[in-house]
Amino acid sequence: QLVESGGGLVQAGGSLRLSCVASGSTFAGWTMGWFRQAPGKERDFVAAITWTGSLTYFADSVKGRFTISRDNAKSTMSLQMNILKLEDTAVYYCAAKRNIAAIRQISAYGYWGQGTQVTVSS
Repeated sequence: QLVESGGGLVQAGGSLRLSCVASGSTFAGWTMGWFRQAPGKERDFVAAITWTGSLTYFADSVKGRFTISRDNAKSTMSLQMNILKLEDTAVYYCAAKRNIAAIRQISAYGYWGQGTQVTVSS
């Protein structure tokens, strides 16, 4: 089970830190990622990180503003979001998969959290 937290309302230019906690399984060796879905739009890839944290991947729209990290000892993953823009408003989902193949594809992830709302206001 994956549980996200940290969402909320923030002004444009501000920051938020999302967290994802894995329970019931350590997801040892698994790749984890963040996706987001804005109202009326499809769910899109945001960022992903491999088990060791040595490889990270970002959507072009968030590159340079978001960072992803994980603490395997605590079974947690975080998404630090800086310089937030109105277009970052969405429900953010944590996801996990067994390998790094197709890391940007929604269909490659077998485990999902329930999502946390991020709203960026002007």
